[in-house]
Amino acid sequence: MLGSMTLLVSAMALSLNVAAAGAAEKDIAKIPSCQYCGMDREKFASTRMLVEYANGTTIGTCSIHCAAVDLAQSFGKEIKALKVADYRSGRLIDAEKAIWVVGAGVPGVMAAKSRVAFAEKSDAEAFRKEKGGEVGAFDTAITSTYCDMWPDTQAIRSRRTRH
Repeated sequence: MLGSMTLLVSAMALSLNVAAAGAAEKDIAKIPSCQYCGMDREKFASTRMLVEYANGTTIGTCSIHCAAVDLAQSFGKEIKALKVADYRSGRLIDAEKAIWVVGAGVPGVMAAKSRVAFAEKSDAEAFRKEKGGEVGAFDTAITSTYCDMWPDTQAIRSRRTRH
């Protein structure tokens, strides 16, 4: 009986993970490229964000950098949900409740400094231990994003004029 119960719980957990992966694919299928830089959101699925506004509009981005651009331009709109991919699983989670690692030794997306989110603090701490960076809340990540916006934008413009 105990073995059957363990099998049932395992099957339920697997189906929840499959459902979460399916939901992740749906947001990418619906909005395949970042609405600011044009980057492929599937390629950058581990850093993508989704901003849902109360008026029914939804913006999909490749990163917190591009989400910050939208948030700055849309300050008059009420935010219904602000979601980010869990760096470990790829599923969308509440960006404001996520545990963020800023400045780890992985490439940033649309930014020199990386900013990645985790659903679980233990995953963020393990990542930080391996890759470095600072563990913090959403406020840490978004403030860092806005502070770096000008130099990151200059670097993006410079790269684009060379190509």
